[in-house]
Amino acid sequence: MANHIFINEKIIDFKKKISVASDKSISIRSILLASQAIGVSKISNLLESEDVLNTLRAIKKLGINYKKKSGNYFIEGFGLNSFSSRKRITINAGNSGTLARLILGLLVKSKCQIKLIGDKSLSKRDFSRVIKPLRLFGVNIQSKKNSLPIKILGTDYLRPICYNERIGSAQVKSCIIFCALNTPGITQINAKKSRDHTEQLLRSLNYPIKIKTKNSFDKISIKGLGQFKSFNHIIPGDISSAAFFIVLVVLSNKSEMIIQNVNINESRIGIIKILNRMGATIKFRNKKIYRGENTADIFIKSSKKLRGINCPSYLNSSAIDEFLIIFLVAAKAKGISTFKNLGELNKKESPRLDIALRFLKMIGIKVKRNKDNIKIFGNPKLEVTKNIYIRRYLKDHRVFMMACIAALSFGGNWKIEDKDSVNTSFPFFLNILKSLGAKIN
Repeated sequence: MANHIFINEKIIDFKKKISVASDKSISIRSILLASQAIGVSKISNLLESEDVLNTLRAIKKLGINYKKKSGNYFIEGFGLNSFSSRKRITINAGNSGTLARLILGLLVKSKCQIKLIGDKSLSKRDFSRVIKPLRLFGVNIQSKKNSLPIKILGTDYLRPICYNERIGSAQVKSCIIFCALNTPGITQINAKKSRDHTEQLLRSLNYPIKIKTKNSFDKISIKGLGQFKSFNHIIPGDISSAAFFIVLVVLSNKSEMIIQNVNINESRIGIIKILNRMGATIKFRNKKIYRGENTADIFIKSSKKLRGINCPSYLNSSAIDEFLIIFLVAAKAKGISTFKNLGELNKKESPRLDIALRFLKMIGIKVKRNKDNIKIFGNPKLEVTKNIYIRRYLKDHRVFMMACIAALSFGGNWKIEDKDSVNTSFPFFLNILKSLGAKIN
């Protein structure tokens, strides 16, 4: 079956109410924490993407049983350090950096050596950021080039650490937190602000974790070896998946949309803050709090006068997965948009900053780059009339989805490869686009 699509027409204006894929970050964390709880946890509206299914396969290999019934997942845990493996096994994280980095924190007492592998894209990513703190805990972890494959052999002699996490990586922070759960004493993390889904979920389970915020850092204290009971969790929609439709509406002429029940955790809504500063109309309705997480319906309507932005760097971590799509808005905005300190984009599934510059130039936008800083010279009259071919690159789902939104917003004749990449995070992405009236072949 062909793994590419053709888009030859812009989308016609629409007014729709939709739901997007469930939150991937929360789905993976819920599974991993359910595997360490005591009793049977029930997870509803779990994202059934490749990354999440690989997480389920991983805990199954480690002796944790689960079943699906009436659309819900039931996971039976036996408490901390209850993974049971009497022989060496290999866990394949596929394309998921979240799974790969987080599960290492739960394997720190494994009795047998466990090998962690991933696909071509994941195998190129930097794991030194989690290998270093795990070794400080006393974990025996081996990797030739600070990348996959990684071999880990647990120890009963873990020691608590104090660690400064300066990257702003929720994956690093969560890996350390998971290791701290299995470590006697109190582990402290001074972490640059990033997604806090792990902390919020643990707090909702009444686990002894304390968080104090000062400036742009969280001081986190975790008391190890505290057990927690099974739980029920309903996963909300993913803001990163909603982002593509938000931008599609913003770039349209006369469209409106409501995206229902989306997670609007403060550490994830950088895209909303950035786009509103650029003149977009995006509002939250029906706000609720569930297990420490803020959720809401998101209302968006077309924006007639978009303006460039000098984007504050403090918003980077809360929009890190959305910058590709934010750049499309900058391309259509009046004036120059400046984005700084975006080196972390090149540490994702693909070198996204490099790809973004090539992509913008391809559609006729002037771009200047100075190291990890870029300037985008917007064109409010941007129209693409030529043939554009987006080749497959490291199975990056966000590159594929960005290209789809660009084609539907700016016009042109597009051939976009690697449509199966969306299975890692948003399997029904193309179906929603078609339901809005997009003509995709």
